[in-house]
Amino acid sequence: QLQFVESGGGLVQPGGSLSLSCVASGFTLTDYAIGWFRQTPGKEREAVSCISPSGALKTYGSNVRGRVTIGRDNSENTVYLRLNNLKPEDTGVYVCAKAPSNVCVAGQARYDSWGQGTQVTVSS
Repeated sequence: QLQFVESGGGLVQPGGSLSLSCVASGFTLTDYAIGWFRQTPGKEREAVSCISPSGALKTYGSNVRGRVTIGRDNSENTVYLRLNNLKPEDTGVYVCAKAPSNVCVAGQARYDSWGQGTQVTVSS
């Protein structure tokens, strides 16, 4: 069964950092680009970052660029997301999903196998 399990979320003060993990099972991780998305209260789900199978190509949303780093360890079937200088507006559920191929594409509807997500709360 193809699935993702996210972890690493929590409560952090503004300016703090968190490292999120997304562990994949049921498919060959190296065949696909993987994206991170977030669902924030009162807003539509938005793209945060995406990484190609080799890790050579990475994309970042304008809302997090400069504060977020994505990485992956294919031997561990894991994709990581490091969040720095967190702001209250970063609060939300962070979810990973599989791109339709080995390319990061626009359009959330093209991603599948969404995980349950991990909650990130930024508050003082």
